[in-house]
Amino acid sequence: MGCGKVYLVGAGPGDPKLLTLRALEVLQVADVVIYDRLVSDDVLRFIPERAEKIYAGKAPGRHALTQEDINDLMIKAAMEGKTVVRLKGGDPFIFGRGGEEAEALASKGIKFEVVPGISSALAAPAYAGIPLTHRAYASSVAIVTGSQAAEASRRVNWERLAGAVDTIVVLMGLRSLRYIAERLTSGGLSPDTPVAVIERGTTEDQRTIIGRLATIADDVERAVFKPPSVVVIGEVADLGRRLAWFKKPLA
Repeated sequence: MGCGKVYLVGAGPGDPKLLTLRALEVLQVADVVIYDRLVSDDVLRFIPERAEKIYAGKAPGRHALTQEDINDLMIKAAMEGKTVVRLKGGDPFIFGRGGEEAEALASKGIKFEVVPGISSALAAPAYAGIPLTHRAYASSVAIVTGSQAAEASRRVNWERLAGAVDTIVVLMGLRSLRYIAERLTSGGLSPDTPVAVIERGTTEDQRTIIGRLATIADDVERAVFKPPSVVVIGEVADLGRRLAWFKKPLA
């Protein structure tokens, strides 16, 4: 039996209509689908009944499988000649550990293909009516992780970032929002800088708060916002007050 192939697939931000045609194609031929916590139930419905489905979700402090377990599962299934889809929320190479998984596959000589997905860093602001760039307000964007548990987060120099770009998009930063705001203010960003927080962007449960850097952490606590939420910091955030177009479907 020959070695199978692994597809590292981005499932998009939640709305199943934002799944790419290529992602749908590879799901239809999958023998095994290893999927993450943020893959929506609507996307999971595209998986054929014959395919083996394995949940590999990670929540803060609760991991169904370790990253090493996931790597081993992909490698083992591929070596058995199976077609494997590693299905990840958003885009696999944007804070999805897809790069690490690709390295693990390459080290074993296993063929793989990366199927990009629409990242929530782009889609959630778009659904909230917030253009990340705008000729009048922003010509540069940074996408950063706000997760304090991740090693990469400890390397984020928030003070330096404050003056480096016009728009800052923070993923996995809801619980660290107060800390992030304080660090950015220390770096010289005005406390009056507009900030938008989008909860469950692109889904029928989407909610948005638009406030100011100095008070946004209090705003989201009062509104009881929860992950997954995307934070947009910069002048463009205020445009969401006028350009919000997405309306929840009627019940």
